[in-house]
Amino acid sequence: MAIKRLDRLRRKRILVTGGAGFLGSHLIDRLIARGDAVLCVDNFFTGTRDNLAHHAPGGQLEIMRHDITFPLYIEVDEIYNLACPASPIHYQHDPVQTTKTSVIGAINMLGLAKRLRARIFQSSTSEVYGNPLVHPQTEDYHGDVNPIGPRACYDEGKRCAETLFFDYRRQHGLDIKVARIFNTYGPRMQADDGRVVSNFIVQALTGQPITIYGTGKQTRSFCYVDDLIEAFLRIMDLPEDVSGPINIGNPGEFSMLELAELVIELTGSKAGIVFKPAVLDDPAQRRPDITQAKDRLGWEPKVALRDGLGATIAYFDQHLRARS
Repeated sequence: MAIKRLDRLRRKRILVTGGAGFLGSHLIDRLIARGDAVLCVDNFFTGTRDNLAHHAPGGQLEIMRHDITFPLYIEVDEIYNLACPASPIHYQHDPVQTTKTSVIGAINMLGLAKRLRARIFQSSTSEVYGNPLVHPQTEDYHGDVNPIGPRACYDEGKRCAETLFFDYRRQHGLDIKVARIFNTYGPRMQADDGRVVSNFIVQALTGQPITIYGTGKQTRSFCYVDDLIEAFLRIMDLPEDVSGPINIGNPGEFSMLELAELVIELTGSKAGIVFKPAVLDDPAQRRPDITQAKDRLGWEPKVALRDGLGATIAYFDQHLRARS
């Protein structure tokens, strides 16, 4: 990747929390490629330095081990708040800490942005819609979330974080940007994160039957990571009077059974599919209405599921071979 060098007076210093994770590392790649200086803050619960190892030591990237549930005293121009485990297997490991990361972490990052008068971006989630009663989901839909279920630590944590962001805007005039992320996939996902794309690919590549929970009729919309990061950058460049939230995802809708069959085709797996009981509070449908993204950002996803899965399968194949 060619690195564009900006004049020191024009270069931004940007904080990315959760920067060693799946999405954060791809965002950092884009920021460094355009010439920015980046401070990656991560507690490495789910992130890994390996995701950033291709950046030259002592260059535009600085990495700090830090948990954002504790205050952070630094000087930056912009903040991308991505810190929070996002897969059920990880956010349910310590649900209290998950809620603290979303809520106390948001308070700390908003306090930092307020002190610096810095623009701040919040990576929210389609999980704020819960098990939706409207389809597709628009940003003005308030959701159907179980506040005491096993997924609530993440769902309600992200909902509360959005509340805090908009209250800081109303009360303190803070320049905020909020994106609601729908299912995203691509290289650097963790093999054991429990998400459907990584689960299916790893099972297929290791000769295990693909596991579907429930009937397989439940649907998701899958956005390739490169498309998502492009949307992040465009949201951050919006005028100050546009805060969001804005849905970011691929409106193409696929059932779990369709996804499994495509993974089997692309990997050449012969192991087949097994069905297990449905997971509690697992949404039956999930599909974004991206009208705002099209109108405000001029953005829509470009990478077809088949192509994105091909690149993701290649990554996992190389990753699994290196571990064996």
